[in-house]
Amino acid sequence: MNLQDQSYTIQGLQPEEIVSEFGTPLYVYDSSVIRQQVAKFQKAFAAIDHKVKYAAKALTNINILKLMQREGLGLDTVSLQEIKMGLQAGFAPQDIVFTPNCVDFSEIEEAVEIGTVINIDNLSNLEKFAKKYGSSVPCFIRLNPFIVADSQSEKVAHWHSQSKFGVAVSQLDQAHQLVEDYGLHIYGIHIHSSSVIMNPEIFQKGAEAVFEMAKQFKDLQYIDFGGGIKVPYAPDDQTIDIFQMGERLHNVHQQFCREFGKPVQLWFEPGRFLVSDCGALLVKAVVRKDNGDRDFVGVDSGFNHLIRPMMYGAHHEIVNLSNPFGPRKEYTIVGNICEIDNFAVNRSMPEVKEGDLLAILNAGAYGYSMASTYNSRFRPAEVLVHEGKAHLIRQRDTYEDLMRNQMEINL
Repeated sequence: MNLQDQSYTIQGLQPEEIVSEFGTPLYVYDSSVIRQQVAKFQKAFAAIDHKVKYAAKALTNINILKLMQREGLGLDTVSLQEIKMGLQAGFAPQDIVFTPNCVDFSEIEEAVEIGTVINIDNLSNLEKFAKKYGSSVPCFIRLNPFIVADSQSEKVAHWHSQSKFGVAVSQLDQAHQLVEDYGLHIYGIHIHSSSVIMNPEIFQKGAEAVFEMAKQFKDLQYIDFGGGIKVPYAPDDQTIDIFQMGERLHNVHQQFCREFGKPVQLWFEPGRFLVSDCGALLVKAVVRKDNGDRDFVGVDSGFNHLIRPMMYGAHHEIVNLSNPFGPRKEYTIVGNICEIDNFAVNRSMPEVKEGDLLAILNAGAYGYSMASTYNSRFRPAEVLVHEGKAHLIRQRDTYEDLMRNQMEINL
């Protein structure tokens, strides 16, 4: 959504025009923003032999996956369902990385049959994998290097010993023993980072630690740095300069390859970086309420559509599209779920009246993909604006959708 010149358009389309056709609440995505972010990411790491695997969990609509595939990306998946959607979107199995967490081993077996890259998160499944496949199927190991990153949120998984993700550094000897006992072919290592990488120094420190561990794997061909590149949600948010990040990584990567004695390709798995800014959740103000202490604006959505503000305390800018230049007032923007359901608390914004159209920004990543039907409310529709035209890419839920898998019995 173009906010720089206060035009509030999406590829030239007015949000009001889109809403008149598809209603509210409505997720709207801008394909041009996705393409810009892909190009920016590729340019930042152009000096490095690398591949980008889009983290499907951020926004999994089949049309977004097809767009990523046509942009030349691979796919990072965490479930068999994401793998199958990736195949349907046109990704080749070998371009799909499967990194499940705490899953039954049968899921890994099915992914092996499909032909995806297997990335194993724990010693339990690594041992099962070694016993079943030996040296016949190569795999990645997901590592936890115990590097604390600079995040403000205690709810975000850090590079530290509190995280459930990855094989601990203290368990590397056991992993190497499995390699020796079963001839296991480890051709890649993967690092879980979460969304906490905010300065090049922290990233370089992490990269150096990863490269040092990588030297222990003689058959290594790939190192996967995962995702974790923060994007700005508020105007004053601190974010990393990915071009500086790319320059620093290029230097330490070259040094590592010289010491390792052969080139090793780097992989990245951005999700939020590619799709966060492409999306807005369009909602209608339906209630104005003053309880004597706060001025509330109630909208026709809730945390069942965008859970990040309530789950993580995440900030999302909110724009009054109907009155962008009105006198500023302070509101608490709330949803219609029967729980504490805040999108913003004591937020200064142009005056809001009932019927106004609001846009909740940076909602492309982990918005619809984390939506639910809590309170038996419908999930919203999704629209992709592509080449100047608005396309419906997911219908709004109906009552029949809510009841589809319920089995009514005689009581």
